[in-house]
Amino acid sequence: MNEPIPSEYKGWWRIIDTSQWVSDGLDILGQAVISLTGDADRLRMHCLLANVNCKATKTGVSFTWMGAWEFDQMSGSGRVTLGRDGRLKGVIRIKDGESSTFIAERSAAPDEPIPPAPSYREKWRKRW
Repeated sequence: MNEPIPSEYKGWWRIIDTSQWVSDGLDILGQAVISLTGDADRLRMHCLLANVNCKATKTGVSFTWMGAWEFDQMSGSGRVTLGRDGRLKGVIRIKDGESSTFIAERSAAPDEPIPPAPSYREKWRKRW
């Protein structure tokens, strides 16, 4: 059985900055957020919608994610630690792609549920 997510990490976090991706596009699909609860967690930033599986580690929380950037299916991993300022400091990696560090602040859950990631098939349906 996995260790529960420590209370200082558990909950929703608003992604406010990334090192590799332009920060002014972070909220294109709604507030850029990641949830770390250990149950049906989600990630949304830029054009990425993903399901997240997280687990506690000795130094923070690690996670894997699977979803879509626009309509392209992708997956990856990441990890976070808690900074002295109370912010999450983390890294997100795209499998066989780039990675970026990010900073997040504690937040409330989004008002609207985060929609599921679109399938590649839906890309073509919208054109017709």
